Amino acid sequence: MATTKRDNILHSALTLFAERGFDATTIPMIANDARVGAGTIYRYFENKEVLVNTLFQHHVGVLTSLLEEDFPHQSGVRNQFHHLFHRLVRFTNEHEHALYFIKTHNAAYFLDDRSKDYFTHLWSILRDFLDRGKEKKEIRDLPSLALIAIIFGGFLELQQLIRAGEIEVSEELLKGVEESCWDAVRHHD
Repeated sequence: MATTKRDNILHSALTLFAERGFDATTIPMIANDARVGAGTIYRYFENKEVLVNTLFQHHVGVLTSLLEEDFPHQSGVRNQFHHLFHRLVRFTNEHEHALYFIKTHNAAYFLDDRSKDYFTHLWSILRDFLDRGKEKKEIRDLPSLALIAIIFGGFLELQQLIRAGEIEVSEELLKGVEESCWDAVRHHD
């Protein structure tokens, strides 16, 4: 599939926002990385805020769809955790910088109401899963945000180490990390 100038802009913007942050990333930087003129960016996006919100909504929407798709509602909590974990792995494999971008920009001042609604829906999937697990006494009785931080913190750090080439990804590694994340949030007797 051929990429368009718009695709190149979005890819470059995602990478730069993830690596440098919104405030330290300029339109000329994005244009240079995407190999387009700055004016070309403005043909597709009114300003940098529209660009970042477009990216945020797209990637949060993709992740939300992945998590919801074929969710095993009738299955046990541990199997549901497995589903969520492997969907996060798939998302990061398909969208290298996106999860870190979402994490570092989810409470940003420049997000519009639509972006905030997308993120609230994503967060509710995770929070509702954890709350149901706590009700069943299979997930630790900690605030759901703390549990999400434990899971996401470990997962994001792992992804950064893999991207940096410090750890080589394998099925054995992913299985061990999933077990470790599960062990960190599961209810212990």
